[in-house]
Amino acid sequence: MTAVLTGSRAAAGQDAVTARPQESGAWSLPEVRWAVLATLLFAAGLAARLAAAPAWLWWTFFLACYAAGGWEPGLAGLRALRHRALDVDLLMVVAAIGAAAIGQVLDGGLLIVIFATSGALEAVATHHTERAVRGLLDLAPDRAVRLGPDGAEELVDAAELAAGDVIVVRPGERIAADGQVISGASEVDQATITGEPLPAPKEAGDAVFAGTLNGTGALTIRAGTAAADFVIARIVSMVAEASATKARTQLFIEKVERRYSVGMVAATVALFAIPLLAGEAFQAALLRAMTFMIVASPCAVVLATMPPLLAAMANSGRHGVLVKSAVVMEEAGQTGLVAFDKTGTLTEGTPRLAAVRVLAGAGLTEHDALSLAAAAENPSEHPLARAVVSAAKDAGLTVEAATRFAALPGRGVTATVGGRTVEIGSPRHLLGTAAVGASASEFRQEVHAAVAALEDDGQTVAVMRVDGTPAAVLGIADRLRPAAAETVVAIIAVTGAAPVLLTGDNRRAAARLAAEAGIADVRAELLPEDKVAAVRELEAAGRRVLLAGDGVNDAPALAAASIGAAMGRAGSDLALDTADIVIMRDDLAAIPGVISLSRRARRVVTANLVIAAVIIAALVTWDLAGHLPLPLGVLGHEGSTVIVGLNGLRLLRARTWTPAPDQPATVS
Repeated sequence: MTAVLTGSRAAAGQDAVTARPQESGAWSLPEVRWAVLATLLFAAGLAARLAAAPAWLWWTFFLACYAAGGWEPGLAGLRALRHRALDVDLLMVVAAIGAAAIGQVLDGGLLIVIFATSGALEAVATHHTERAVRGLLDLAPDRAVRLGPDGAEELVDAAELAAGDVIVVRPGERIAADGQVISGASEVDQATITGEPLPAPKEAGDAVFAGTLNGTGALTIRAGTAAADFVIARIVSMVAEASATKARTQLFIEKVERRYSVGMVAATVALFAIPLLAGEAFQAALLRAMTFMIVASPCAVVLATMPPLLAAMANSGRHGVLVKSAVVMEEAGQTGLVAFDKTGTLTEGTPRLAAVRVLAGAGLTEHDALSLAAAAENPSEHPLARAVVSAAKDAGLTVEAATRFAALPGRGVTATVGGRTVEIGSPRHLLGTAAVGASASEFRQEVHAAVAALEDDGQTVAVMRVDGTPAAVLGIADRLRPAAAETVVAIIAVTGAAPVLLTGDNRRAAARLAAEAGIADVRAELLPEDKVAAVRELEAAGRRVLLAGDGVNDAPALAAASIGAAMGRAGSDLALDTADIVIMRDDLAAIPGVISLSRRARRVVTANLVIAAVIIAALVTWDLAGHLPLPLGVLGHEGSTVIVGLNGLRLLRARTWTPAPDQPATVS
């Protein structure tokens, strides 16, 4: 990344200013504008040439294309020369100019367009990531209400908060500081930090995080740290650091570009200078050197690499997977281990009613209990309430209108339904006054056993009391995606390793979902920095990790992993921009599919490189050992380019996108 974002909101607001324009559109980037101009000029020159227009016209278009798309990589290459480095960008510009010098201006223009477009795509990806990281800062409020020693309220900048300051957070506001609740009760949506789908009940003594959303109650909070150390600020810092320090992977051909570039340039100069010094005519020496440069230029090698990877990217796109660069397409095939986030990735991310346990003596059927619960919860906007109402409607039940509805922050709801008082809330708040009478002890044991059974199954539990007596226990749980178990089997077949689950959810919920999916290695209750540490630990064991996630809390780990894959429909903006791959249809089966396709692309690239190397070696040998006619050298060079290009385009065929061996074709 160009910018390094620091911890505090105030500092980050200043340090996040980069050399990039602050407009959100890709057109604001000069690399994009120059690449588009170069492409348009190349298209105009090609059209003019095919239309048999005067040579001066299409030459003008092509030369203008050279200028538009080649000046920036050429300038960058010259700057690299000042540091005694020769990169492939400068070599491509020189090769393009050399091609134009011997009349092959079309070939040179194609190289210019390829490199200009590649640079533009990289600039767009970097710009979007920077913008998303800056946007993350907006999760934490700019201002906070601080209580003075005398209890007076004072509106201050959130960045000024220090450890020990006491702030007031009213219903519906975002919390401005990490700290501890000292009074009040509410439910806080902290999915941005932990990924948990349900709001967490908060009361005195509970920890809260800056940037999380308060529910219907008011909270008084004592800040535990300064603004620079808030979890949300650390997420910003970790994303920036991981993006900046993550080793820049390169295409295979780029790994040997410097030696090849230096060798080719040195050989071209020697092939021109030595015969010239030996008395050969200037034109003949130049022609031989230019022929050598054309036949030895890495055009075929570049096209041996790019078309297969671009074709694989296009094929992935048709199947709902956006691979952001050719480098990512190549590297995905080296994945040795897949790690999943839970909520919104391995699961659907929407809490659903999983169980209704009617208690003995309640005099209700399961449908009666569900109907009463739905009627009481219907006026509420809580995710648990929506899950109950949705389950009742799915069961075909009529949701009766409730009266005297009241929501008690952090405790639940109460309403009158058909003349009966219905209360729904957490077990710790509703089980304090269980039934009375001779069988009270046995009844209380039954209630607690039902609650414990559902909690042991990893479900969020709510108790329903009717007229003061516990009548039913409700279990709320996130649902595993339909293809999760099959995808885990396919991933094991492709990578040879069982996936790992990394989640901020509680251990019981994580263990239950992991068992359903067939995942044994479960790491739960992780904060964002814990996920980063887990990814680095897994990669330290020698395996490239592909991490699939969707939330803000996953973004640092997505940036730290070798390959980050974000769920496109439910993913946060930061996760989508940080990830290398976006699964647009949220289809988990796309993960083994893209790994398999990447491996096919790598095999085609290897075959193409062998073809290109053999042809280049043959032409170079002919030119050095004898006299290779320039037209024949150009024909051989162009022929190798066409061969490797067509071979790479085979990856556009639909049948090259297949799941792991012996697995059903779930990806389509």
